[in-house]
Amino acid sequence: MSSTTHNHTDASCIFCKIIAGSIPSMKLFETDKVYAFLDIGPIAPKHCLVIPKWHGAKITDIPDDYLMEIAPALKRIAIASGEENYNLLANAGTIAHQVVMHLHWHFIPKPDEKQGLGVGWPATKPEKKELQRIYDELKQKL
Repeated sequence: MSSTTHNHTDASCIFCKIIAGSIPSMKLFETDKVYAFLDIGPIAPKHCLVIPKWHGAKITDIPDDYLMEIAPALKRIAIASGEENYNLLANAGTIAHQVVMHLHWHFIPKPDEKQGLGVGWPATKPEKKELQRIYDELKQKL
């Protein structure tokens, strides 16, 4: 199904408009279910975006058959980029730094310490009992 024939778009969404062609993009490639393009506000050279052609803000909003094409698309970009170090990132929710409420993955090269994504990792050391409680809860729901 092409982006112009399915009904799972949002007329006010910038990414839906890019998929539809009403806003220009530097399209790298597309399939029936994903669209890949160069980020116009990159944090490193070759910073790209991969988006499903199904409008939804979070991974839980997108059908599995669309999600199954995301990883191969990111792999294709990684190979084409020739970059050795990079981050793959999807933010979900405003407080998790999501700006466009259409699920998207960033391919962000990390050519050196200055360019690319800077990440803080505030690791904690929970007690074994707390880890077990969290594990049990997740395992039961999976």
